[in-house]
Amino acid sequence: MRSSRFPAGSWPAFAAAAVLLAVAAAALLGPLLAPHTATRPVGLPYAPPGAAGLLGTDHLGRDVLSRVLLGGLPVLATSAAGALAGSALGVTAGLGAALLGARRAWAEGALLRPLDAVAALPPLVVLLLALTALPGRAGIVLAVAVAGAPLSARVIRAAAAPMVSRGHVEAAVARGESLGWLLGRELLPLVAGPVLADAGLRFVMAVYLVTAAGFLGMGTGGTDWGVLIAEALPGAGLQPAALAAPVLLVAALGVSVNVLADEMLRRGRAVLA
Repeated sequence: MRSSRFPAGSWPAFAAAAVLLAVAAAALLGPLLAPHTATRPVGLPYAPPGAAGLLGTDHLGRDVLSRVLLGGLPVLATSAAGALAGSALGVTAGLGAALLGARRAWAEGALLRPLDAVAALPPLVVLLLALTALPGRAGIVLAVAVAGAPLSARVIRAAAAPMVSRGHVEAAVARGESLGWLLGRELLPLVAGPVLADAGLRFVMAVYLVTAAGFLGMGTGGTDWGVLIAEALPGAGLQPAALAAPVLLVAALGVSVNVLADEMLRRGRAVLA
């Protein structure tokens, strides 16, 4: 007999959570676990995995494992900050458009049209513009937030629009509650599942943009995973582990968060059903 505590459909989510925790732990504990510094050569260039290290060495003879471990925290921290900022902006705009647009059509347009204009720009263009205006980690966070907010606003507006006509929401409007109360206490709990799922998608996009910035030489540090991918490409035939390690970590992070986002969306729909 199958346990109701662990439905079959939840096992992919449990596996994704385990992968995500493993990647996050490696990133957070990387500075403590790295056997060598990021810059000191420890062997011959392009040494394969083995005596030179678990993942071998890079083109300058530096330990690949140490560089991978040291490069995870900047990627995760920058991605999380950008995704949080973008989701906060998008959720606020989406909830506001759903609530105000139900009574004043122009209010919805005033909130969403500027974001639609930003959404017309490819995220990589937004990244380059932001880094031109604000170089460094702050520029990457700004780019992630600006690129993610328009899509987040559209998703949350679509999820919140049917909830505006709920009895307790209309009662709160009739009582004259403030806009902050209506958005945060009346509407937000009704769309918590879509909000969390969308936040996961924003985080995945943030990881890709942060990695792209590193690949282009404008990343968060000299060892972030985008930088490691760019450095390992020319010698991928000689030392494939140096390229495979950061690529697989980025892929594992993206896939695991996407699976968890799907699970949160499914649970949110089940609660509202």
